Amino acid sequence: MYCPELSEFESFSLERLLRNCFGSSDQLLSPCILIDLDDPAELAGFSYLSSDSNRVQKVAKHEFLDKLNGGVGEKLNFSECHIYSYRKTGGSNLDPEDTFYDIAGNVCSLRDDICKKHDIILAITDFSLTAPLTALCKEFGFRGATLHGVNDVILNSGLSVDYNEVSKQAEAFRSLLDTADSFTLDFSCLGKSYSLTISCGGQTAQKSHGLCPPGKPDVANLPAGEVYFVPTGAEGSFPFRFSDGTLSEMVVENGSIVSISKISGDDEVIKKRSTQLNEDPATGIIGELGFGTQLLPFSGQDIQDEKIFGTCHVATGRSDHLGGNLTPQNFLSKMNATHDDILFAPPKTPEIVVEKVSMSKDSEVDIIFESFKPSDFLKSALVNSYPMDKIFGC
Repeated sequence: MYCPELSEFESFSLERLLRNCFGSSDQLLSPCILIDLDDPAELAGFSYLSSDSNRVQKVAKHEFLDKLNGGVGEKLNFSECHIYSYRKTGGSNLDPEDTFYDIAGNVCSLRDDICKKHDIILAITDFSLTAPLTALCKEFGFRGATLHGVNDVILNSGLSVDYNEVSKQAEAFRSLLDTADSFTLDFSCLGKSYSLTISCGGQTAQKSHGLCPPGKPDVANLPAGEVYFVPTGAEGSFPFRFSDGTLSEMVVENGSIVSISKISGDDEVIKKRSTQLNEDPATGIIGELGFGTQLLPFSGQDIQDEKIFGTCHVATGRSDHLGGNLTPQNFLSKMNATHDDILFAPPKTPEIVVEKVSMSKDSEVDIIFESFKPSDFLKSALVNSYPMDKIFGC
């Protein structure tokens, strides 16, 4: 698959990124940054900066807060940018506590002191805050962006592109997949084959394209660049790679993972996930199918790597931020109400190959990807939107 080098991108410009994402406004806007810490009180006096950890939170200070208050905010018609911290949730898209801290060490309320008082909210965190912020923006009317896991590669590639162009490419891809009946993903893993069919019911395909213009409360997930569906059902099985390298087969029936069997690795890892599925079945519901639309280098972080053209991802759990109906109230435990992306990409899942992705639409079946590479059908449909001289070489 084609992945450009970092040298092919412009250097990171915060002004360009935020102007692309949020547009221009005659109204003076109040921005803020949210970071997550093991001890949120360590925001006071920026004492967290002295730790060897907190890499993402240091980026929030040096690349965002300092630059916004050092002149960039003024160019964007932003007032002084404030920063707040909260205790790490420990899981993707879990609702945070309402207790936040400001730079002076004062205790603040997320809802009363942050959501009600700021127009632009940037969450630069370890654990994704996309679902909670999306729900809150609809209630309070702010706009925002989530940039969890941001690193130097992401800054200088996925956050250094023209999101107007990204939006056009995502729209071309979205239009092709729009109203699909289903997708079938055929996998191979350590010599065995697996197949998962995800039903979409002819729904309108959605896109994550990074643009949050004035006039509509919304939260962008940056880097952006994907087309996605909230499945209406799923059947089959697929290979899954745990973070320790353990491989398993996930069996799916009626839209949910119903059982797990080991392919290789640690029995205890399999047992722990099986127990969670049995105790809280909502954690196994297939809540998303997504396809990357950007030409980007791999960063080692899913927030960018799932946006890379040629990759696909399936997600389990919470889906309300995507237009689905699975909310935290549907889980037995609030701590299980995560949205977990399962990314299939060569650097992350080297043992797993997505041999083929097929789309069923209007009584026809078309292959869109083969071994992470675009099919001739997909190339011909996107020829006017992508640099085909590069893609054809992949």
